[in-house]
Amino acid sequence: MRHKLVIGNWKMNGNRAANTALLSGIVAGLNDFGADCAVCVPAPYLAQCQAELAGSAVAWGAQDVSIHASGAYTGEVSAAMLQDFGATYVLCGHSERRSYHHESSELVARKTVVALAAGLTPVVCVGESLAEREAGQTEEVICGQLQAVLDAIAADDVAKIVLAYEPVWAIGTGKTATPQIAQDAHRFLRDCLAEKHAAAAAEVKILYGGSMKPENAKELMAQPDIDGGLIGGAALKPSDFLGIIQAV
Repeated sequence: MRHKLVIGNWKMNGNRAANTALLSGIVAGLNDFGADCAVCVPAPYLAQCQAELAGSAVAWGAQDVSIHASGAYTGEVSAAMLQDFGATYVLCGHSERRSYHHESSELVARKTVVALAAGLTPVVCVGESLAEREAGQTEEVICGQLQAVLDAIAADDVAKIVLAYEPVWAIGTGKTATPQIAQDAHRFLRDCLAEKHAAAAAEVKILYGGSMKPENAKELMAQPDIDGGLIGGAALKPSDFLGIIQAV
């Protein structure tokens, strides 16, 4: 049985004082709720997470990784640098990276390969826009995004990734993906995984990243192919983040 995983994505939020309050609140309130827990933070705060979360049940990671090992790549952060701060996870292909920075599925695949080679767990994000959903292209889009990664990694590495389904149309728009809509997408992604490696498909965690909150987390988490959440805004408040974890 797959163990649930809840990852908080801070996006471009935080400062040292607020981070301390948030992290200490999460650590203090985290009981044995039956889920693994992590935060993916802006790169400048990795050292703070390493210092404040060491020895706790909360893991930490980054929001992006460079495809380059080192060199003249101003502004990039390498996998080795993430390792240096004890990172466990790294987001690859978050919808905001794909949209605002025009990251292609091929680039996301290269980042996944780099993360795996460094011993990091890539959280590969896929999802369709409202226009794509209304055009009936959901399955084509998300399977294509996933397939680019599967084509780039070894079959033995499939079980080492985490997937996150982000229905872009349900993030901050007021539109909502019902638990059944979310489950259908997760089931489809697992079927796509099974075509590459059937055994791994049963092991890979698929997180839901469509505005999960304490109010809807329990029903979403109850779906058979939803293995946790990639949490945005609700990850910035200890009570909300812990409420989602408790919903497991």
